Amino acid sequence: MRGKRGVNVFMLSPHGRMSAFQAAQMYALQDANIHNLAVKGVFDDCQDLVKQVNADAAFKARYRIGAVNSINWARVAAQVVYYFWGYFRATRSDAERVDFAVPSGNFGNIHAGYVARSMGLPVARLILATNENDVLDEFFRTGRYRVRRAAVATSSPSMDISRASNFERYAFDLVGRDPRRLVALWGQLEREGAFELRGSTGFVSGKSTHADRLATIRMVHGKYGVTIDPHTADGVQVGLAHRVAGVPLICLETALPVKFAATIKEALGHEPQRPPAFEGLEQLPQRFQLIELRAEAVKRYIEAHAA
Repeated sequence: MRGKRGVNVFMLSPHGRMSAFQAAQMYALQDANIHNLAVKGVFDDCQDLVKQVNADAAFKARYRIGAVNSINWARVAAQVVYYFWGYFRATRSDAERVDFAVPSGNFGNIHAGYVARSMGLPVARLILATNENDVLDEFFRTGRYRVRRAAVATSSPSMDISRASNFERYAFDLVGRDPRRLVALWGQLEREGAFELRGSTGFVSGKSTHADRLATIRMVHGKYGVTIDPHTADGVQVGLAHRVAGVPLICLETALPVKFAATIKEALGHEPQRPPAFEGLEQLPQRFQLIELRAEAVKRYIEAHAA
């Protein structure tokens, strides 16, 4: 969308909570129609702001606003394709079943796997991997969904989430697609910070730590000559912990390792190879607007710049 006429992009990111490479990828964009809003908060706060702006129907209609992350169902629908693509490359016949290990923070990617299985893809288990922000792991182990006050900062920062927006879509199925029951549960979540919900099947889960990530990055590099990023390492570590003999295990890779060079260097003793297009990225001028953690502040910025 860079430089496109008639389209303005407003990107919210947690100020100071991304790697230098991640921040530079976003903030070095100089196109006039790209607006980077660095929020004084964490990822959960950015997501809540987007939802609050979306919930203002009149404002949304006036400025023709659409969401482009997994809040938008189209993002999840597109990711369903990955699971079919992976399945057909890991099997020889439609009678075979596979397991998928998925690094999970916002429950969007693995929810796409759940949809693929619901469509008939022969998936034995969906293996959900979290980092130290283990709200989803706790749910799939205990049936208790308990939101933390704030996510802790980890070396797999894109999963530093305590309120997974797509989990609500999965819970809708667990309550028999009854919107009143779902509203009641989320009301309880707002009041008490937790609820219990049973009936999930076909999922197993686990948690990965910083030490696990380093060890997994070393193991994959040493055994296969492949460098993986810290989020993918979470998925591989938990996936291998749940591996069943004779069942193909497909781990979804989530990012380029160069985005998290400091962690790769800690694990391997050297930084990952950098694609030529990204040479000197962090030295480019950066353009962003620091913004308060208020939906009204985001709306006012959009009003002033959505010409």
